[in-house]
Amino acid sequence: MTEEDARAQVGGVLAAFAQGRPGDAKLLLHPYLHWTTPSGDTVRGRANVLALLSELAATDAALPEPESVELRDGQIYRWLSA
Repeated sequence: MTEEDARAQVGGVLAAFAQGRPGDAKLLLHPYLHWTTPSGDTVRGRANVLALLSELAATDAALPEPESVELRDGQIYRWLSA
């Protein structure tokens, strides 16, 4: 996977939540996802990350842009927030 693939996946996740369609993001996230928040906390697992992102979206908080992303099997496996 290329850097362009990673940017496309990130854009898809951010757009899904911005448009109120978190279910669309599920397909872009690996089941064993590791998501590191800007505060340094790590959330593991797609269901837990989707719950976190849904909470953020409900408060109109901007989803954190990643500092780096790792893809596995065409899905986001690791997201390190800036």
